[in-house]
Amino acid sequence: MKLAPRTPERTGDDRPASSLWGYIWRMSGWHQVVVCGLAVIVAALGIAPIELQRRIVDDAITPQNLDLLMTLAALYLGLIVAHGVIKFVLRMYEGWLSESAIQYNRKHLSRLHAHNQTGDGNESNGRAVSIIGSEIEKLGGFVGDGLSQPVVNSGMLIFGLGYMISVEPMIGLIGVAALIPQVALVPVIQKRINALIEARVEKMRAVSDDLSELSPEDQDDDLLRPINDGISGLFDNRMRLFLFKFAMKSLVNFLNALAPVCVLFIGGYLVIEGQTSVGIIVAFISGFDRMSSPMRELLSYYRVAAQASVQHKMIARWMQ
Repeated sequence: MKLAPRTPERTGDDRPASSLWGYIWRMSGWHQVVVCGLAVIVAALGIAPIELQRRIVDDAITPQNLDLLMTLAALYLGLIVAHGVIKFVLRMYEGWLSESAIQYNRKHLSRLHAHNQTGDGNESNGRAVSIIGSEIEKLGGFVGDGLSQPVVNSGMLIFGLGYMISVEPMIGLIGVAALIPQVALVPVIQKRINALIEARVEKMRAVSDDLSELSPEDQDDDLLRPINDGISGLFDNRMRLFLFKFAMKSLVNFLNALAPVCVLFIGGYLVIEGQTSVGIIVAFISGFDRMSSPMRELLSYYRVAAQASVQHKMIARWMQ
C-alpha cells in the first residue's frame, strides 16, 4: 500500500509562520484534532487496566472466584489489544503528518533557495544544505506529535492521579507530591538546555559555512583553525548539554522510584490497620509504574519542543 503525502494548502505568502504552533497548524490543519482525539483514547486505555488489576486481586483471586477471574482476564486482554491497535494507528498518523511536512518544507525551501541564489553562493549553499537536510528533519518531525504527545502523556497522568485520589486519597497524594519537584525544577534546567541548543545550531551552521568555502589548496593550519575551533566548540556544547540533560533525568527517575516505596510503606500500614485492601496497593504500584513513563516522555517532549522552537525561529530568520 502506497500512502500519498499530505500537501498543505498554499496561502500565496512565502513568509514563514509567526510561531512554532502556527507552523504546526499550517502543516497539519484539522488533522491535529483527530490525532489529539486518538491521543485521549490511548491515555484512557493506558490507565484503565489499573482498576482491572485491583478487581482481579480483590474480587476474583481473594474470594477464589474462577468465573470472575476468567471474565476480568479476558477484559484485560481486550483492553491491551485495543490499546495497542489504537496506539499503532496514532503513531502511523503522526508519522504521516511529520513526513508530509518534511517533504513539503524541503521542496519549498529548495525553491526559495534556488530563486534567491546569487553570486558564488558557497556559504549560502553550505547553510542551505544544513537547513534543508538535518534541521528541517527535526522541525518537520515535530509536526506529527507536537500536540498529541503532550495530550496522551498528560492525559495518562491526569487520569491516573485522578483515579488514585478518588480510590485512596492518602496514597494518591503521594503521586502529586512526587510531581511537584519535577514541575518546579525541570523548567529551570530546560531553560539552560534551550540556550545550549541554540548555540549548537549556530556553531553547526558556522562550521558548515566554513567547510563550504574550503578548496583542495586550503591546507594551511590557519585556514583550518576556525573549523577545528568550531568542532571543539560543538564537543564542549554537547558535554554541557549532557550534564544538564542527564542530571534532570536522574532527578526524575529518583522521584519516580521513590513513589512506589512510599506506596508500599503507607499502603502496607493501611492494610495492616484494615483501612484498605491488598488489591489497591498492587494496582497503585502498577499505576505509578505506568505514570513514570509518561512523565519521562513529557520531559523529553519539553526538550524536543524547545529545540523545535529554536530551529523554527532560526529557519524563519534564514528564509527572510
